[in-house]
Amino acid sequence: MTAAAALLLLTLGVFLAILDYHRSTTAIEGGIPRNPYGQGARVEEMRVEADGKDVGSIQAEIAERAYTSEEIRELFEQSIQQMEPLILGENESPDRVDSNLNLVTEIPGEPIDVSWEMDRYDVMNIYGELTGEGLEEEGTMVSLRAVLTYRERKEEQALYECTVMVYPKRLHGKERLVEKIHEEIRKSNEHTRMKGELALPPKVEGKSLAFYPIMDMRGAVLIIMAAMILILLYALDKQNRGKEEEKKRRQMRLDYPEIVSKLALLLGAGMTVKRAWRKIVEDYVRREGQGDRYAYEEMKYTCREMESGVMESESYERFGRRCGLQEYARLGALLSQNLRKGMKGLGDILRVETIQAFEERKARARRLGEEAGTKLLAPMFLMLSIVLIIVIVPAFLSIQL
Repeated sequence: MTAAAALLLLTLGVFLAILDYHRSTTAIEGGIPRNPYGQGARVEEMRVEADGKDVGSIQAEIAERAYTSEEIRELFEQSIQQMEPLILGENESPDRVDSNLNLVTEIPGEPIDVSWEMDRYDVMNIYGELTGEGLEEEGTMVSLRAVLTYRERKEEQALYECTVMVYPKRLHGKERLVEKIHEEIRKSNEHTRMKGELALPPKVEGKSLAFYPIMDMRGAVLIIMAAMILILLYALDKQNRGKEEEKKRRQMRLDYPEIVSKLALLLGAGMTVKRAWRKIVEDYVRREGQGDRYAYEEMKYTCREMESGVMESESYERFGRRCGLQEYARLGALLSQNLRKGMKGLGDILRVETIQAFEERKARARRLGEEAGTKLLAPMFLMLSIVLIIVIVPAFLSIQL
């Protein structure tokens, strides 16, 4: 995959190099295109030849395209035609305005600024928001005047005027009832300011009212927070147990070749399996201050089982099951079977098991190294992608077709 990525990068580099060389040796005919309005000026670097001789390179700043006077007039006409649908907002017609207008300050996508004036600032503010004051049920006429200014030449202006009829906001059903309740509460508040309590209206429009305090959500928030904390603690504890179990298995696999090797050595020196087992545990107990080793702790527990009267062969089988790993289950079964059938050849079997265990340990170490290398591929490809973007995107953006 790395070779394929490198080959792709090389191919792209060759293609861009040929394209750039062809472009740099082709004379510019006519002129250099300007950016459309709104994209800003740009700096173009060019190589200059005079009478066939190389003069050097120069940089020229190319301003964005500006409108002509005729184009500006056409632009004003188009903008004025857009004004009514732009400012109406949620209202259907200028003849009935009962929600906020959208008094835009610029024409979207065009270099035109808009400033507003009106004759009734008590009804509407400069942003088109209805204030609610001075509105009459039969409607209030408001005259709007907008000055459209071309952004690049302030002297180029156009005028837009319109008249709208503004009505109080229409309320229906629940909204109307809520507004009436607010109105009654405001009246009661004014009439009972000298009293210690605000009298709430018992009825509105013939409907009986009952008022309740809003439930404080602090208890619910604490319950949710406590539940989230408990879930997170449970997840953290489960994750820690998993990590501890994986650490235990990894440590036991590392200790297995050493344990089998010691057993083979002590049996070769003439000890019985039980005596060799006890000898390994005693050596571990003497250096216990160096930290717990799970496999040796299980061996120590097996010694206590044998001392308490459990059969030796059964103790070894229990040891293999408690460890939970195939290697230790195989060792426990091997020791148990040889005790039942006799000790002949056990030392040779353990030596072969030792060699096999060390080989498995080396293979596991190689596999971990390969996995670590594979994990590094993702950041490497990410960096390669970033480099490709940095190199290719500016090159394609600079191509003038």
